[in-house]
Amino acid sequence: MADPDYVSDATIDRHRQALMKHFAEFPFARLIGMELIEIDPGRALLRMGYRTDLCQPAGILHGGMIASLVDTSIAQSMLLTPQYMEAHERGARIVSVDLRIKYLRPVSEGTITCEARTPRVGRTISHATAVVHDANGKEVATGDSIYMIVEGERLKKR
Repeated sequence: MADPDYVSDATIDRHRQALMKHFAEFPFARLIGMELIEIDPGRALLRMGYRTDLCQPAGILHGGMIASLVDTSIAQSMLLTPQYMEAHERGARIVSVDLRIKYLRPVSEGTITCEARTPRVGRTISHATAVVHDANGKEVATGDSIYMIVEGERLKKR
């Protein structure tokens, strides 16, 4: 496991700026209108707006859009952790191996935000949670996920 002091504040700030820029250009995020608002070690805040082209036939935001927001928020919450940054330098990447969503209320207008927290990143497995709120601050959904850090050598074999 990485030393918590492995990454300096200056390094985190530099990586934060690079991640914010990369996310703004990321095709999937642009396609569905996700925005990365804040990113810190173990925490991320993302936002997306209601759009009729992202709705299911009843006119409410499709659950898959909310699930994508949760999954992406959780992934972002891991990216500035010392453990992941150290693994990333070796060529490792993260993949979700389990994602669970509980839908609490429909979204039929406005903007939703998702705050994700990853309290601890393990050498291989990490668990994280997320909460989605509507523009009025009401919970829309909750989610949790298990992510796996996959070493670069294993990725190259595919």
